[in-house]
Amino acid sequence: MLDEMASWDELLDFALENLAARRLLFDTHLIALATQPLAQSTFEGPGPWDRATVVTQLDRASLQQWLTEDGEASIQEGEVNQKLIHFSGNDYLCLSSHPAIREAAVKAAQEYGMGPRGSALICGYTTYHKLAEESLAELKKKEDCLLCPTGFSANLAVMTALGSISSLLAVGKKPAEDEKIAIFSDALNHASIIDGIRLVERQKEGVVFVYKHCDMSHLDLLLSSCSMGRKVVVTDSVFSMDGDIAPLPELVKLRKKYGFLLVVDDAHGTLVCGENGGGAADLFGCESEIDIGVGTLSKAVGCQGGFIACKTRWKRLIQSRGRSFIFSTSLPVPVVASVHAAIYISKEERWRRSVLWGHVQYFASLTRLDITSPIISIVVGSGEAALKAARHLLRSGFLVTPIRPPLVPANSCRLRITLCTGHSSDDIKRLVDALTPWLPAKHAES
Repeated sequence: MLDEMASWDELLDFALENLAARRLLFDTHLIALATQPLAQSTFEGPGPWDRATVVTQLDRASLQQWLTEDGEASIQEGEVNQKLIHFSGNDYLCLSSHPAIREAAVKAAQEYGMGPRGSALICGYTTYHKLAEESLAELKKKEDCLLCPTGFSANLAVMTALGSISSLLAVGKKPAEDEKIAIFSDALNHASIIDGIRLVERQKEGVVFVYKHCDMSHLDLLLSSCSMGRKVVVTDSVFSMDGDIAPLPELVKLRKKYGFLLVVDDAHGTLVCGENGGGAADLFGCESEIDIGVGTLSKAVGCQGGFIACKTRWKRLIQSRGRSFIFSTSLPVPVVASVHAAIYISKEERWRRSVLWGHVQYFASLTRLDITSPIISIVVGSGEAALKAARHLLRSGFLVTPIRPPLVPANSCRLRITLCTGHSSDDIKRLVDALTPWLPAKHAES
């Protein structure tokens, strides 16, 4: 039996040995599929396919419903253009329509259809999945990677696998208090992290401490006050509703002080942040200090799915104990082929990040807002106020979805604006002009 103050390496070794002894340590079995060479069609700047990702057209009935709810008068024919500039998506680099990524998906579909339909542990792990995992591990500077059906399922798999260590240590009984893990979670973490933590709590495998949003002093206090030896800190990197970035350098200092396991969900940072697109840890130069990195493939990667970047030993535990991974059908081969192509394109077309961050700086200069990412949150108060603002933007030619409960508290409804490579400076200028009634007074002075 391990001491409660045992290191996470010791805990992981014990858990893996326990599972191996019980023949419950699972591995994928590679199904060999001949892969197509990556298309070499890269470009020096935006193309029409990039523009297509930010121009959208609403169904007229949906537009009518949106504009006339709460008793507003009906719209007149031609009053509002159904074609809108989209400022609500997460396709930050506009890779979803890139010719090379389309070609990768099409070729894989023509050759293999959707590929083997089964979980990764049964028959769903192919050469394509292996290549995508290797490219993501290289991007994140980790030893290994595990593909998941979604980013949501990736977070669930990580949290439940970590919680299962407590049950493995307890040997046939519910974990005692000193055998549980202590999970410290940012107050504004994503719902998938929160739901994963709730599952750990329900299994009586962990105790949860919520620290104030990005407040390292509060986290330090909670850590120093906790006598439990098995500590985990989990945080988003770029927060999806506010757009601010977790103070990873300060978290790294606390990790060295307390020896906790650091889990970072880099859903909105992957391919967006850092010189190499490696995410928030790349931005701060602390990749080696992140124990487990979670991400999604449906945002800047422009595809679908999720992933977990970590050491191979952590991967073996998660794929053996993470139920949302074990019991989910593997990603279709054309999707995985497009992921592999997207990672390649992001490395070749580095200008995409430069254009995106140029847009961030331009928006900040026009509004005088303190912006740290392509996610811009303009809090307007009530749900009614958010709807009114969104309707005004629709009439001005922009699609910006109002964010209301349960996504945010009732008194902090907002316009959540996201910038993408496909936007133009003129798009941003016109959007800012339309936003004037909801921008701070200092904007009007500029």
